[in-house]
Amino acid sequence: MDDPLRTRIEQYYATVPLLFSDAEEYGPLRLFVRKEPGAPYYGGPGHAQPVGGAPVGADDIERVRARQRELGVPQAFEWLAEAAPALRERIEAAGLPVLERPLMIFDQHRAVLPQPLPDRVTVRALTADDPALPAALALPRLAFAEPGTPQSSAGATELWDLAAELTADGTVATVRPSLAAGHKTLVAALADDGTPLAVGHYHPAGGATEIGGIGTLPTARRRGLAAAVTTALVTHARAHGVHTVFLAYADEAVARLYARLGFRPAGTTLLIADQPARS
Repeated sequence: MDDPLRTRIEQYYATVPLLFSDAEEYGPLRLFVRKEPGAPYYGGPGHAQPVGGAPVGADDIERVRARQRELGVPQAFEWLAEAAPALRERIEAAGLPVLERPLMIFDQHRAVLPQPLPDRVTVRALTADDPALPAALALPRLAFAEPGTPQSSAGATELWDLAAELTADGTVATVRPSLAAGHKTLVAALADDGTPLAVGHYHPAGGATEIGGIGTLPTARRRGLAAAVTTALVTHARAHGVHTVFLAYADEAVARLYARLGFRPAGTTLLIADQPARS
């Protein structure tokens, strides 16, 4: 990865959590702490450091973990590999599992080609008061509970039941302000009855964004819906001033799909330890 691109991605990871959290400093490490209810954030290297970062000791990691235990949030760490090359060894020595997530970036000079949609399916960005919002937020939970591309039995009935649960427990209410303020964009492919069939989102910051949460309802897989949502997200982001669009992946089959859409390897790896927001 070239230095300007690495800098843009580092700045993105340092900036976007601050839309929803405060940063607490623990020596060379930083912990993002949610200001309001929502998915908890993570610890990682401080971003106002020279290249390579300051040395991280076992006591620094333990201080962050102690604060996470105090807050009742997962003991999660996330960082860009090149930003702190030695941190992986330190994190693993502390007993936390580290996962690799290669990055891909959409070529800024490449045209976005809309993907074909099945009959009676439309794609749109959802508003804060969209009636499809609860089900769109529920969909990734069903999709990621059954990973891969094969179709399965989880469909509209299970989706709307879970949507009702997320409405009742306040999850939907916590997302509405972010959508209304433009801090989050949620795109869905919808059946003609309004049922979300595939979704994805992005959080813009400083002209950059990471696309994430792309999932397809298990009964609707292998219809090109994830591809259509991904390209719609790129198009929407570009139209709203975002120039650097990237994503992380865990599966080579998914990487091949993104490559066909115009993404290329970014030459870096995102290292994640026990990060539920990406599971």
